[in-house]
Amino acid sequence: MNPKYLEKVMKFNKSTHYLLSMVVLVGSLVLYGCDSEEAGEGSEVVAESQDESPLQRVRIITKYGDMVAELSNETPLHRDNFMSLVDSGFYDGLQFHRVMKDFMVQGGDPNSRNAELSKTLGNGGPGYTLPAEIRDGMHHFRGALAAARQPDRVNPNKESSGSQFYIVQGRSFSPAELMNIAASKARAVGDTAFTVSSLYSDEDIARYEKEGGTPFLDRDYTVFGQIIEGMEVVDSIAAVQVTETARPMEPVRMKIERID
Repeated sequence: MNPKYLEKVMKFNKSTHYLLSMVVLVGSLVLYGCDSEEAGEGSEVVAESQDESPLQRVRIITKYGDMVAELSNETPLHRDNFMSLVDSGFYDGLQFHRVMKDFMVQGGDPNSRNAELSKTLGNGGPGYTLPAEIRDGMHHFRGALAAARQPDRVNPNKESSGSQFYIVQGRSFSPAELMNIAASKARAVGDTAFTVSSLYSDEDIARYEKEGGTPFLDRDYTVFGQIIEGMEVVDSIAAVQVTETARPMEPVRMKIERID
């Protein structure tokens, strides 16, 4: 495993508004959560929604091109909140303020709109959080659209930021790595019956191996959509030069609009 990838993930895990509760350790490929003593609190998977409405889509416009995201009906609170913010123009002009190659790109902090490069970002939002909608089967595959949140030690119910989101770039994970991730999660929640087969189907395992993602985030953050067009734009954003705090040296701004 690439040590530079791990170093970036570990630095990211120390930030005030972060996505990770686990890091992959060199050699062992086993994840140990920095908040492992609280990992079982508020971590139940929510029952699936029966909403059969047409799937809503948005276009995320950047200087590197456009992405199209499809929102899930299984996470109606996150879907409706995101669409409301999009319709209000909340995201227009905001930056992707945290970018980590082979991991993810994050945006949605309203403080990023006119922020100088020296300004610390990642704590802003609309003034509210959302209840977790962690769904069984909605994983952090490449292109997943998910909600950022505060860490377990101050947020045991895994409530989501009201506006900050991230898009997964990730990397490929082997079946053996997924097995170790499942074992680590089982230890964290004290459930010996928690196995790779209870977390992932054969199709999920094959998809993580072929397409990649960030499986160590599964069941810890709410995935509420998927990029269905324009993943090359995510790759371009993830490749930009960044500061030590993973902020792009040159602003990468967004505009998000509804696709009717």
